[in-house]
Amino acid sequence: MALEFDEKGKFYTDVIKKEVVLTHLQTPTFRIRGYVHVREGERLSDEINRDILFIAVTHAEIFDLAGERLYTSEFLAVNREQIVWLMPVEDSASTPG
Repeated sequence: MALEFDEKGKFYTDVIKKEVVLTHLQTPTFRIRGYVHVREGERLSDEINRDILFIAVTHAEIFDLAGERLYTSEFLAVNREQIVWLMPVEDSASTPG
């Protein structure tokens, strides 16, 4: 981890703090429920609009279009171009882990 100081004593690191947001994602063939990691102080829409090819989802559950759970995974990389829609789940009691 790089640590730099400016002339005023403020320090900078290459560590980016993120918050987890429980999210539903829809692709053309699957629905995914899991945690998307969003930079601290930003919105879910900011994360999805970044110039990146994949969105990281942790503690993921993958469902078919009928709602049957097919897979679970601790980590899933979803191609951003395959996301039809996504929305945060209003369940603040749920935390990863």
